[in-house]
Order: sequence, then structure tokens, then C-alpha cells
Amino acid sequence: MSTGADLLDLSPVMPVVVVSDVDDAVPVASALLAGGIRVIELTLRTPVALASIERVANEVPDIVIGAGTVTAPDHAKQAADAGASFLVTPGVTDQVLDACFDTGLPFLPGASTVSEAMRLAERGVTALKFFPAEASGGVDYLKSIGGPLPGLRFCPTGGITVKTAPTYLALPNVGCIGGSWLTPKDALAAKDFARIEAFAREASSLRD
Repeated sequence: MSTGADLLDLSPVMPVVVVSDVDDAVPVASALLAGGIRVIELTLRTPVALASIERVANEVPDIVIGAGTVTAPDHAKQAADAGASFLVTPGVTDQVLDACFDTGLPFLPGASTVSEAMRLAERGVTALKFFPAEASGGVDYLKSIGGPLPGLRFCPTGGITVKTAPTYLALPNVGCIGGSWLTPKDALAAKDFARIEAFAREASSLRD
């Protein structure tokens, strides 16, 4: 995996995972992998996120672990040092974009407007995160920008459910979608990893 575009082809759904207990990281990753999901965006929203990324990178090598919610330049280096294989940002500033490039890792920078997408394309980035997807126009918006921006592909994230996922995945400019429904808070609190595996199995079959 050498580019952001490669990330879009790993699984139809990229789980957006928030881990509050570092001991949950490996069981969650293992459950997702057992369900057929090959990639995780683990968000930098909790104090244990970096340690969780490191554990998954070391103990579940068959899943591609990335760091999400990269919102500051130092996040990019910290995530890379922890063993992340890719980075995801909700949006971009010049400093964050430069920091992502500096790591040498593939990354999906966030964009929600045509101008933001065009600016990223000028920097050679053709695989983007479309966030927040539902709040920014969803499927209809992505359809409308496919004509003027034919060289770009997206991972829409934000407000998407298992029921709405197929309408996104049917779009030619969507490679995969991001979803938090695979690892709901109540399942994590109960350490119900079998339920997470079931959600993963359902999600991995969305393109079958």
C-alpha cells in the first residue's frame, strides 16, 4: 500500500473506531478482521489512541491500522511513530497537509467543498475523505461533483449507516465509506466483540 488511493480498495467499509480502553484495541481489531474487514481508522480522540494503534500494529499485523482525526501537525508524526500505516484528517490546513506528506505515509485528507477538493488535487492528492458526508449533501453532492472532478475518489464518512451505505458505494467516485456503526459504544462497553465481528461480516459483504 503506497498511496491513499490504495486505501479505498481494501474494504467496502473503513470502520471509524474510538477506543477508550487500550485493552480493547487488539480484540476489536481481531473481531473486525475475523468479519472480513481489512482496515481500521482508529481516531486520535482519546488519551489511549496512540498506545492502541501501537498494540494493533504489533499484534494484529494482518489488518491495516490508520490514525484518524489528525488535526494538528504533531499528530501526524506521533501516529507514524506509533506504527500507523496511514493517516486520515477531517479537514486540512497547509501545516497539517505538509506534516502528513512529511511522514511518507498514505493519507486521506478531509474535504467537504469543491474548492477544498481542488486545492488538494493541486497538491497531487486524488483520494479524499468526504466529511461530514450526510451533513454536506451526501450522495447527491458526490454525484454532482463527479463530472467536474472526474479524477478524484472519495471515502465519505459521517452519518452513514448500513442501510444507506449501498447508495454511496454505487457511486463511481466512491471507493469505500467510513462507518462508526461497526463498533458502537454499547458493544465496546460490554466487550461484546462477537457483535462487532457480526457487524463487520455484514459490512464486508456490502459489495458482494
